[in-house]
Amino acid sequence: MKREPGFLHILARLMLVLLVLYLSWTAAYFITAAIYSRMSWAFHDLFVFLINATLGFFFFGIISMTVRRFIQPREQHAFTEMIDALKRISQGDFHINLDWDLGGRNGKHRRPHPYVQLVDSINDMAANLKAMEKLREEFISNVSHEIGSPLTSIIGFAKALKDENLDREQRDRYLSIIETECIRLSKLSDNLMKLAILDSERHPFRPSLYRLDKQLISLILACEPQWEAKKIEMTVEVDIVEVNADEDLMGQVWVNLLHNAIKFTPQGGSISVSLSSNGDQAVICIADTGQGINEQDQQRIFERFYKADQSRARTAGGSGLGLSIAYKITEMHTGSISVSSKVGEGTVFTVMLPLRQKVMKGSSNCEMYNGTVI
Repeated sequence: MKREPGFLHILARLMLVLLVLYLSWTAAYFITAAIYSRMSWAFHDLFVFLINATLGFFFFGIISMTVRRFIQPREQHAFTEMIDALKRISQGDFHINLDWDLGGRNGKHRRPHPYVQLVDSINDMAANLKAMEKLREEFISNVSHEIGSPLTSIIGFAKALKDENLDREQRDRYLSIIETECIRLSKLSDNLMKLAILDSERHPFRPSLYRLDKQLISLILACEPQWEAKKIEMTVEVDIVEVNADEDLMGQVWVNLLHNAIKFTPQGGSISVSLSSNGDQAVICIADTGQGINEQDQQRIFERFYKADQSRARTAGGSGLGLSIAYKITEMHTGSISVSSKVGEGTVFTVMLPLRQKVMKGSSNCEMYNGTVI
């Protein structure tokens, strides 16, 4: 059914060509007949037929050339514009928006002309490249800012250390700041390298069946010094779940989310981690009682380096790449990650991963650990 308009269009053009050809032959027949009637002798029928056919094709050629002179300049102009647009795109100018009407393009019945499709493709390509260029410029600007700030601090305090009149306490404080900024640069470099490898798809992806509940509990216990230091109540409720995923990559996701939750949960707050199955998916929720993120910022929280005023406290001391890495890894596993938050009430990150096998329910695997439900 989708090919019918194209077939009718070709058939109509064929009928038009035949009509013009018949009219040309008809005109040639009457013209030669008028000439022959004035002559005293008659030509052979074959010779008359050949003359009529030749003259008819001659008229047909004249009509075709006349019509082409009205159509070709328009198509030639459009073709020239497309070549110029492609040259501009190759030179880095993506502000391209070709608008060429081939009769009815902006109307209800759009003609299926190949140039129209080509123009649309060029416009789409320019728009996509423009968006990518904008993201690249923002990325470079953010990287420059994230690197420039600690470097400026390091240079400033390194110069201050040259002062021989500094006492031991000031010197140690300056050295601690320099050490902190160096660690920050190191983490930024490591995260950028991880993102570059994940984007290039050169990172080894080795999915295997493993117990997701055991991995979550192990990582939570590894973070115990951090949440115990802030007297955070850690509640974990997990079912026995097996997933087919890359254990190392998914470990990075849980570490990033757990560190964020611990970092931005206030003293004496609480964090809850839950794991369950929903059909053919594993559902992991990590909730905290932190400051929360407003609705507008939630839509961009997974963008690289994104820091909004309301969510800046959540990325304090970080580079804003942790959630981007978590999003990328989850996407590689054909899963999803989402955020739900209310300012002043806390934040919930939900990760959904596809399962390869059915989950064995077992809520009895929770146990007490240092007074905290594990």
